[in-house]
Amino acid sequence: MYDIWQEIYSTIKRNKLRTCLTGFAIAWGIFMLIVLLGAGNGIIHAFQLESKDLAYNSIKIFAGRTTKPFDGLKEGRRIQLDNRDLDNTLENFDDNIITMGATVYQSTQNVSFGKEYVNIGLAGVYPNFLEMESSTHHSGRFINEIDLNERRKVIVLHKRTADVLFEKSRTEPIGQNVNINGTIFRVVGLYTDNGTSADNDGLIPFSTLQTIYGKGDKLHNFVFSTKGLESEALNDNFEEKFRNMMGSSHRFDPSDKSAIHIWNRFTQYLQSQGAMGILRTAIWVIGIFTLLSGIVGVSNIMLITVKERTREFGIRKALGAKPSSILFLIIVESVVITTFFGYIGMVAGIGATEWMNSAFGNQTMDNGIWSSTVFHDPTVDLSIAIQATLTLIIAGTLAGFFPARKAVLIRPIEALRAD
Repeated sequence: MYDIWQEIYSTIKRNKLRTCLTGFAIAWGIFMLIVLLGAGNGIIHAFQLESKDLAYNSIKIFAGRTTKPFDGLKEGRRIQLDNRDLDNTLENFDDNIITMGATVYQSTQNVSFGKEYVNIGLAGVYPNFLEMESSTHHSGRFINEIDLNERRKVIVLHKRTADVLFEKSRTEPIGQNVNINGTIFRVVGLYTDNGTSADNDGLIPFSTLQTIYGKGDKLHNFVFSTKGLESEALNDNFEEKFRNMMGSSHRFDPSDKSAIHIWNRFTQYLQSQGAMGILRTAIWVIGIFTLLSGIVGVSNIMLITVKERTREFGIRKALGAKPSSILFLIIVESVVITTFFGYIGMVAGIGATEWMNSAFGNQTMDNGIWSSTVFHDPTVDLSIAIQATLTLIIAGTLAGFFPARKAVLIRPIEALRAD
């Protein structure tokens, strides 16, 4: 065995440049595959982080403005959503609705506790608000059905708002009364978000805001969770029927997509998953072709090695060397080169993804209104890196096998005549 290693070493030493260039191609292939996978994971993980708190089986409706004349009415008319839309949706799509919620907003209000105050907007919400939006319960309780039915003056504050109002006095926010432009509300809970929104809206019962601030039956948007809509086709059919219902209620052309805006999170999720799948496939295709360049390099160097040592192999066979020994020698040389440089490429690739993670691992885009995570955790599982390297080693073995087989099949007399 020592003799074999010595022969491999001497062969590599005689062809330093050629071996190094081939090894670089192998290492570069593994390196680029791991870096590309890491970058792709960074984009995919960012999308998953942004949408992890949203209910995928939900549809959110926003009012828009008509772009087509209809029933004697001109285009450019603004659609106003109201409580009647909630009732109509439940009545017409009861088989597909699980829960229903709505939101109505009130512009900036002065909220004070003792000497401390903040200016925040108010949002009238339903009890299912946290289930539908990217916000999470922090402490206390959330708005419930009793608050909604009795139009209670209770409020759930954002954690940032509570810190401003209560931190200096070291007061526990839950149970305290705050003054909102002369109206007293009791703090019943706190909530937080995932950092993608700059809003610190105080959340109060939907019915309370409509009553106190004179909103009548108007609302800004409504949302509902769905059941029985497991495919994109079923969701498209549901949306078409929903637009027909809303068009009949608000007198607009159902084909006018600008009259109301439908945010179907399930359809968006399916489309995003398809886009993520295409991204993964593209990364693997590019990475595999990069690996192939290294494998071709190994195959070429083995072919050249066989050609240069044809006379040597002929003499060995004439002296009684077994074909398996020659085959084993060439394959081991191929595996050694592939394994050594593949390992270097794997370590370099993992190092590069770790650097990306430390430098850009939680990259966000801030437009002044909200921030959005665009790059998160661009790392690759160690198992995937090892599997890619093992795949390269197996491919390198096959790349060395065919030149080795060619060397074994050469008859000694023909090998001795070779130049």
